[in-house]
Amino acid sequence: MRRRAWITLGAVVLGGGGVTAYAVANPSHDAAAALQDKRPVKVYDLTLPVITSGRRELPRKDTKEFSLLGVSWTGASKQLDGTAQVRTHSLETGEWSAWHDLELDTDPLEKPEQGARGASEPLYVGPSDGVQVQVAHADGTTAALPKGLEVNLVDPGVVTDAEARRPAPSAEASEGMDAAAFTVDETPTPTLSATATVPTAPASTAPEPPITSRAGWGADESLVQDPPEYNADVKAVFVHHTDGANDYSCADSASIVRGIYAYHVQVEGWNDIGYNFLVDKCGTVFEGRKGGTDLPVLGAHTYGWNRESAGIAVLGNYVSNSATNAALTSIARVAAWKLGQYGADPSGTVELNAGATQTNYFGKSFTAGTKYTFDRISAHRDGFNTQCPGSSLYSQLPTVRAWAAGPVQGLKTTTVDGAGKSGTTYYTKGAVTVHWSATTPASLISKYELLVDGSVAATASGSATSAAATLALGSHTVAVRAVHQSGKATTTAALNVVAETTAPTFSTTPRISLRTGTVNATAVPVTLGWKAADDKALREVKLLAPTTATFGPTTTGSNRTAASGTATTWSMRAYDFAGNYRTSSPAFTPVIQQETSAVKSGGWTARSSSSYLGGRSYSSGSKGASLTWTFTGRSASWVVSRASSSGQAYVYVDGVKVGTVDLKSSTTLYRQAIWTKTWSSSATHKVKIVVVGTSGRPTVTTDGLVYIK
Repeated sequence: MRRRAWITLGAVVLGGGGVTAYAVANPSHDAAAALQDKRPVKVYDLTLPVITSGRRELPRKDTKEFSLLGVSWTGASKQLDGTAQVRTHSLETGEWSAWHDLELDTDPLEKPEQGARGASEPLYVGPSDGVQVQVAHADGTTAALPKGLEVNLVDPGVVTDAEARRPAPSAEASEGMDAAAFTVDETPTPTLSATATVPTAPASTAPEPPITSRAGWGADESLVQDPPEYNADVKAVFVHHTDGANDYSCADSASIVRGIYAYHVQVEGWNDIGYNFLVDKCGTVFEGRKGGTDLPVLGAHTYGWNRESAGIAVLGNYVSNSATNAALTSIARVAAWKLGQYGADPSGTVELNAGATQTNYFGKSFTAGTKYTFDRISAHRDGFNTQCPGSSLYSQLPTVRAWAAGPVQGLKTTTVDGAGKSGTTYYTKGAVTVHWSATTPASLISKYELLVDGSVAATASGSATSAAATLALGSHTVAVRAVHQSGKATTTAALNVVAETTAPTFSTTPRISLRTGTVNATAVPVTLGWKAADDKALREVKLLAPTTATFGPTTTGSNRTAASGTATTWSMRAYDFAGNYRTSSPAFTPVIQQETSAVKSGGWTARSSSSYLGGRSYSSGSKGASLTWTFTGRSASWVVSRASSSGQAYVYVDGVKVGTVDLKSSTTLYRQAIWTKTWSSSATHKVKIVVVGTSGRPTVTTDGLVYIK
């Protein structure tokens, strides 16, 4: 008998021959009698008025609150050969939804109970208070539709916290039930039968995942009239989707499960919810059919194959939308646990005995009593002619099988902290932290092991992504091994890691040399030079002071500026890939010698301008006129002014002519270091410049000499 709240449907005939339908909800229990802190589950039935022999319609109607609906008809063994569409009015948005097709390719009961009805799959639509329905025969023909067509609205209600905390009945508590006091939902095949005797739960090769009990999701156990029936084992798991919206909040998942439960029992007339387990998009697993999650409870989920299987349904519709990784993970965990109780490999296949003659979604024919091969984790459509669990979820089942069976998929090392990589080798001073990633979810992984030279150096949990170890000096191999909950292990390719503590060296200590460019009182153009090396692999050289910069291992120089007249420390540090380093910090002082400090020969004229160093310079057009500077240092540069009329000068170093310098420039330039000379070490030197007396442009203007002290 179906226990529900009825809706009386009336009709008013209008003058034009049209029919207006109206619905009045009459709950079976007085609202005042309900507890104030809960709303019981309610089912409302609306008869679909006849439009033609092949069409039924219900115009838009205001209703009591509901969240799930479907259409049903008299005769559980009859099919509705046509289409059924619904649209609903949302309580949250106040808008009418688009039309939704109800899934009519539903599994019949092999032996329907008295009063059981044919029905579509239930559709979760969220809190609603209005409905519109249209049902038509296939191809729009006028052939008769099934009798007793109704739209059934389910309000999953609200359960109290106390009810949600109520413990689920144990398997042992069911042992005393009278086997003769119940009716089986489905007929046994010629070679298989189920039993009411409560079996002993076998241990599994995989851990049991967290499962929300029936009490946890608020099952009204008074709806279940008959005790559970048990199969001999679980040879396969069939994956389903429940249909309906995917944008539900996971906080509402328990109410969706209650709605499906009420639909199966109070609309379709089943003894209990059909699925053994349900999973929401957040990965929460809900206990389905009563009888013990660790026992082979006979479900009603995959027509013809229930006697040797368990059914897992994912809340939502996965025809075009993929299931979340959280949902896939939970499917894999439940499947691995249930199959593991009977020693079955989730990635394997099995022969199942057909309990009905039929064809599946792909047109494959089955004959009752004959064995057929299935994947241990199969889809509803593999055994029955339905699109369930949707094409997107169906395409994800290979991933579920791989996750459930192991080994860990996609394992790879990602980074190694405490070490630097040069080519294919990592270098470290000893302490390393190895990071890794895997595509198999952490909840299906027992542990990770960090292997050094093939031996376990560290162990981490299945949710870890790194582990640390300290290596002895020398060359090593380092790898990560992942152990799946099945015990299967997989190992990454080994990394070559060298532990060493020898610091790099500066074969040429850092030093500065003068270079050409513009000179002023605070910035003298210089080149910073160095050469570093390492016995293993030099990584980089850093300039730490007076400014900062980072250079590659093959770089040996950098153009810089230095403050004149001030001793500046040039601190550099060379690093190897292991992190060892050596620092060198010499100090140098650029000194500007004005032209007045030179020894003069010949005619020179003093000039004044803010453009000159110190505001003054010497100028001469007399051939043979000279200036000589004496200094102690390791690098020198001659500073001049340049113009289009500037002439040439000879340069002598320590009495030896080293070159002729032409000061001519198309633009006027001041304070230009035009000639430089650097020695390997500091010593006393003389630099002499001599005016050439170039024809037509004999004048040479000098601004002094700069040297590195």
